[in-house]
This record gives sequence, C-alpha cells and structure tokens, in this order.
Amino acid sequence: KELTDRRAKPAVYFGGKTRIIDFALSNALNSGIRRLGVATQYKAHSLIRHLQRGWNFLRPERNESFDILPASQRVSETQWYEGTADAVYQNIDIIEAYGPEYMVILAGDHIYKMDYELMLRQHVDAGADVTVGCLEVPRMEATGFGVMHVDKKDTIISFIEKPADPPGIPDKPDHALASMGIYVFKTKFLMEQLRR
Repeated sequence: KELTDRRAKPAVYFGGKTRIIDFALSNALNSGIRRLGVATQYKAHSLIRHLQRGWNFLRPERNESFDILPASQRVSETQWYEGTADAVYQNIDIIEAYGPEYMVILAGDHIYKMDYELMLRQHVDAGADVTVGCLEVPRMEATGFGVMHVDKKDTIISFIEKPADPPGIPDKPDHALASMGIYVFKTKFLMEQLRR
C-alpha cells in the first residue's frame, strides 16, 4: 500500500513521532516566525489531529498564532484548493486580518533544514516583491522541477513548470535554478496579484 492511502503526505511519519510537516514548521519556528497557518485538504484528519496535539503551544497573548485552514467554500464555489496560490487566495480574509507585511509560503511535504530568516532578510534588503528559494542543479536534471529563468542580476524573468529544455543560469549555462517551493512575498504585492 502507498503511504498516502490513509493520510496526507505531510502527515506521513518520518521516524518515531515526527511527521513530514514538522520539518517546515520547525524551520519556521527556529527562524523566528510565530504566526503560522497550515492549509489542509486531502485526507486531512490525521494531519489536523497531529497539528492540534503537537503544535498548539503558540499563544495569542504573545502575538503568536497557529491556524489550521481546511479547504472550504470561502471565496468561490470551489471546495478544494487548486494549488498553493489558490490556498492563499481562499484564505485571504484570514491573512488580511493578521496584517503581515511579509509572508513566507512553504510546502508541507518537503524534508530539509533551513533558516528562513536569512532569506527574509535578503528579500527585505533587496526591496523585492517576491523571493524564491532555489537550488542549482545540472540543467537537464531540472526537467522535473519548476525552474526560474533569471537575468544576470537574479531578477526572475519567468517561472517554467517542468520544462523540456530548462533555461540555464547566466554565467552557468549548464545549470538551472530549480524551485524549492519556498517563497517570500510582500503581502500587499501578493494580494494584488491574487485579486487580478
């Protein structure tokens, strides 16, 4: 049987009691992020139970929050999220109620360790609207990823999903920038783009 027959991929165990989603959440907490929201949908019961039992220690009186955001009919007739951008859009009212200046958007099904504070600081210092976490990979191995096409100043020209012929990195044409599914946005910019 598949590991995801009974639960969402982020709820799959990774050794002992740890679930895959714990990596992204731990990275966020260790990076100083104290307002978290988790959008859920497919076979979410096990994930929601884990989040309620293991991640309920953030306190509003300390300006902290932890929201579980199941797919529901908030903005349109659509019941399920149609990707990450739609999950954010369907919860736009909740996000705007918190009023964050910046948002870090993560995939809940990746296993890695990262300090998002460094990425957020670089984003703010650059005055960027969006920053995308990427890995340099051999160009022809990038066909299975979302790929950033950037100029010599690392400004994103385009985002290409699983290209047959990935664009190379300026000055490193044999390598490409594969998206890690880690994004930092100016919230105002993101909301404007989602409402278009």
